[in-house]
Amino acid sequence: MRIQSVAVAALGAIALSACTEQGADTAPPALEPITAAQVDGEAIGAADQRPGVWLSHGRTYSEQRFSPLEQVNASNISQLGLTWTEELDTMRGMESTPIVVDGVMYVTSAWSVVYALDARTGERLWKFDPEVNKARGVYACCDVVNRGVAIWNGKLFVGTIDGRLIALDAASGAPVWETVTVDQSRPYTITGAPRVVKGKVLIGNGGAELGVRGYVTAYDAETGEQAWRFFTTPNADKQPDGAASDAVFAELANETWDDEGAWRDTGGGGTAWDAMAYDPELDILYIGVGNGTPWNRRLRSPSGGDNLFLSSILALKPDTGEYVWHYQTTPGETWDYTATQHIILADLEIDGATRKVAMQAPKNGFFYVLDRATGELLSGDMYQPVTWASGIDTATGRPIETTNARYDAEPQLTYPGPLGSHNWHPMAFSPDTGLVYIPAHTLPAIYADDETFTYRPGFWNTGTSSLPGALPGDRDERMQVVKDLNISGQLVAWDPVAKAPRWTVDYPSPWNGGVLATAGNLVFQGGIDAKFRAYNAETGDTVWESSAMYPALSGPVSYELDGEQYIAVTAGWGTVLPLLGDFGIPATGLQERGMVLVFKLGGTAEIEEYEAFPMENVPAGDQFGSEQVIARGKEVYYANCMVCHGEAVVSGGVIQDLRWAQAPGSKEDFAEVVLNGRYESAGMVSFADVMTEDDAEAVRAYILQRAHEDADPQ
Repeated sequence: MRIQSVAVAALGAIALSACTEQGADTAPPALEPITAAQVDGEAIGAADQRPGVWLSHGRTYSEQRFSPLEQVNASNISQLGLTWTEELDTMRGMESTPIVVDGVMYVTSAWSVVYALDARTGERLWKFDPEVNKARGVYACCDVVNRGVAIWNGKLFVGTIDGRLIALDAASGAPVWETVTVDQSRPYTITGAPRVVKGKVLIGNGGAELGVRGYVTAYDAETGEQAWRFFTTPNADKQPDGAASDAVFAELANETWDDEGAWRDTGGGGTAWDAMAYDPELDILYIGVGNGTPWNRRLRSPSGGDNLFLSSILALKPDTGEYVWHYQTTPGETWDYTATQHIILADLEIDGATRKVAMQAPKNGFFYVLDRATGELLSGDMYQPVTWASGIDTATGRPIETTNARYDAEPQLTYPGPLGSHNWHPMAFSPDTGLVYIPAHTLPAIYADDETFTYRPGFWNTGTSSLPGALPGDRDERMQVVKDLNISGQLVAWDPVAKAPRWTVDYPSPWNGGVLATAGNLVFQGGIDAKFRAYNAETGDTVWESSAMYPALSGPVSYELDGEQYIAVTAGWGTVLPLLGDFGIPATGLQERGMVLVFKLGGTAEIEEYEAFPMENVPAGDQFGSEQVIARGKEVYYANCMVCHGEAVVSGGVIQDLRWAQAPGSKEDFAEVVLNGRYESAGMVSFADVMTEDDAEAVRAYILQRAHEDADPQ
């Protein structure tokens, strides 16, 4: 692994002692409460001196997601109960981490809608709807979610699914400024939460599966003017962009990309769609970078190459975007192994010396500990089953790839698959236990080369074929495959010094929620089974459980008001795995609602029950279309429809199940939806650019066949 470093500049103006961010043996003195208008870098840096608020996405710039509050602890956790709930007017996925200050909770829901709630009661204070064009939803690879806002000097900042960055007045929700951060003619999206460092709002973007060029941008928090931009892949001609990334691409990155290949059309990917952290003492900003477009490097960059800065942790100077160092977790990425997963900063005692580290458990199944000043690899170890590599060469920092890992010769069953061993769900670090709590899962996939790949602007461009890995239509057979492949979930308490798990909690299903650790010796996590749980942070024993009605997948937070500690989490049915279909996930069977759930000691509230979801009748008949037509329909379905409507046409409940929908019952109705964009306002745009009328009719035949196969048991 090639790592380059530049001299670290003088300490930033906000520099604080390391113990402020990393936890100390002696608690720092408490500071006076603050209002939303007083939130700035000094306030975020001093978060441990105001443990009752949650001012940044990971609570602190170090993104540890550790609360020093300890009123709720292992001795009284049985008294924890629901105290209020609030519905958020959505039937799509919830991934938001709330911000809480001055008795107000700021939270987002699907379609980038922002709410201000009374943190004591849940009373809605205001709502801001950015009125996103719902047709842009087709570009959201993994549901139209939003992970939250940032706050600074009385303003909130939210990125929208259609690529805007909007500043709102925290008191009223009124827009202050707005800027378009992407080329909206390309399939860009924004789902991640912004961060604010030294008066600059930092935002990345998504859309790599469809074909975009990734970058991160800094905007002035007061005016919205662009301060700098750092691209994560070269432009098609490998020429300067007038960006902060120009020098490092000329000196280092351009040579790692072929002069030919699909990347020149697609943009190459490398979207920075989630992870960020900041060290005020070193004055370094850390960014996680995503996968390539296409995934398949054979098509993206035919002569090979590491393809910087795909699947990398980037260290930049926040004032200018100047490159400091990088570490690439997956050189020549070809599996959708993003390094956009949560980055945590901490001080660890390693080999008798205190090291300032950055830690990440990216998709590829290895847990990395890096020196955060230089990018030096300190350790890289498997935290989940991995078959694409046998280990990490600590001398070079590079993975040791296994035979045919890149699936060039034949399809390859690989652990993990494109959903990774860990995805967007935030992990947590406890300075009390020294453990990192990883919401992990076991989700393999069969990768297969797409020998007929052609770039399709605005549609999926992975360069892989999904058909070799298609699950059986019969549910019993499908569940047997899930069992045989050990598709499951885990909460892993990882010791980054011992480089091994201290304990593991097993879940029957993958895709469980983000994690909060507290000084009460507790770890909180929601399950996809609609339960919210607390574990003993030392042992992993389950010490408390409550119904959340829906999967509570986002990162929980803790705050304090009037001497009472609260635990809050958002819940709802959605995000990518439920979109993909039935993997043994216990669907709620309820009308979906996005919700905020808040708990405290002695809470006695209850969640309102809802009616079961109604189903349409299956169209009459036996088989529609020949075997050849149905086979063609399956091929077209898996290339275009599966990522939203589910494996084997089995919806996970986020989007209507096509087996029981009305439109496939009529050729004309189906064509109106698929080719003419009848439901564009709901995110279902026209596919006429990539489907012929015969293709659409073949897809309809496959859907009807699947409906008849499943009609009796369901």
